[in-house]
Amino acid sequence: MLRETRQKDRRALAELLSSEIVQAYLGGPQHTREELEQLIPADPNTRPGIFAVEHAGHLIGRITVQRRDAAWAHHVRDEGDEVELGYEFLPTSWGRGLATEATQAALGWISATLPGEPVVLTTQVANERSLRLARRLGFVEVERFVGYGAEQWFGHLSTPS
Repeated sequence: MLRETRQKDRRALAELLSSEIVQAYLGGPQHTREELEQLIPADPNTRPGIFAVEHAGHLIGRITVQRRDAAWAHHVRDEGDEVELGYEFLPTSWGRGLATEATQAALGWISATLPGEPVVLTTQVANERSLRLARRLGFVEVERFVGYGAEQWFGHLSTPS
C-alpha cells in the first residue's frame, strides 16, 4: 500500500535512511539512526510525492516523485522538468516482488495525476537490483554518466504505466 508518511513511521524511516546496505548506492548514510530519530519531524509527511510503502502493517520503504530540476545536466526534453521516480526499500522486503508492485502503483498515480508527463529515473549502474527493477518497469536507457563518483544509468519510461 502507498500512503503518506505518518508519525508512526519515524523509526522505520530512520532505519531506512541510516542503513549502510540501502544507502550504499546513494552516497552512504548521512546520519546515524539515532541522529535521524531526532531529525525526522514528528510529522514526516513533508511534501506531496513522498509515499510510504506499507506491507503487512509495516513500513518497508519509500517512493519519491518529484520534478527533475532543469539545472541538472541529464534530461529527455530540452526544458527539463520531467517527473523523476525514486525508491528505497528495507532489505527485509527484497526479492519478494514488493518493490515492483509498489513502484507500479506509483507509476499509476503519476499517470493519473500528471498524464502525458515524461517519467525518468537515475540509478547507479552497480546497483543491479535497482537497474533490474527500472528495466522491469519499462524504463529504457537514455544515457550513462559519471556522478557522485560512480557510473550512473539515466532512463526514461518507454511504455504507458
